[in-house]
Amino acid sequence: MDAPLTADAVVTALEAHRDENELATVRRRLAADEPAIGMRMADLFATAKSFTSLPLDEVEALLEHPAYEPRMAAFCILDFQVRGRLDDEARTERYDLYLRRHDRITTWDMVDRSAPRVVGGHLVGSSLAPLHKLADSAVPLERRTAITAPLYFVKSGSFADLAGGFDLAARLATDAEPVVQNAVGIFLKHAGTADEAGLRSFLDQHAASMPRPGLRLAIEKLPPGVRAAYLL
Repeated sequence: MDAPLTADAVVTALEAHRDENELATVRRRLAADEPAIGMRMADLFATAKSFTSLPLDEVEALLEHPAYEPRMAAFCILDFQVRGRLDDEARTERYDLYLRRHDRITTWDMVDRSAPRVVGGHLVGSSLAPLHKLADSAVPLERRTAITAPLYFVKSGSFADLAGGFDLAARLATDAEPVVQNAVGIFLKHAGTADEAGLRSFLDQHAASMPRPGLRLAIEKLPPGVRAAYLL
C-alpha cells in the first residue's frame, strides 16, 4: 500500500532511516540547539524523491517541522517537483513558497539543494530584482540564495542572465560571511566555464578585494598561471 501524501508520512519515512551513527555527522552543519533525526543524506534524498507528488500545502507543513531532515526533505521535494512537467503557475507557487518561508532555511545545503532550480529557474529571462533584494538582506543565508540561484543561468544558455549573476557576485564580492563568500566563489567558478572572459573581467575588477577563500574557489578552473596572478 502506498504511503499517504502528507507531511506526517514523510516524517515517518525519514524516521525509519534513523541512524545514531550518522547523527554526529549531521550535527556538524546545525546550530547547537537544532533538532535532528540522524540519517544518511542518500536516504534523505531517496525518501524526498519518493514523495515528489506531495501537495504544496503539505510541503509547507513539512517546513514547519523543527528538525533539520524534514525541512531539508521539503526543499528537496520542491527541487524534484520543478524538474518535472509543471505549468508556469505551479512553478511560480513553488518559487513563492521558497521565498515566503526562507525563515525555515537554517543550513547552507538547504539553499544549495533548491535555490538554482526553484528560484533561478523561475527567474530566467526576468528581472533579477528579487535576488538583489536578497543580496541586501541582513540574513547570510538569504544572501547565499541571492548568489546560488544564478547557478541555473550557467546551464540555461542566456548570457544576459549570466551577466546578471556577475552583477550579484559583484554586490557580494567582499561579503565577510563564509557562507556567502564560498557561494560567490562557487558561482564564479561555474560561471567561468560558460563565460571565461566574463569571469576574468570580473576578477580584474574585484579579485584584490575578495576574501581569499571565495577567490580560490572562483579561480579553481582557470589555468595555473592565471590562478597564480590573481592570488598575488
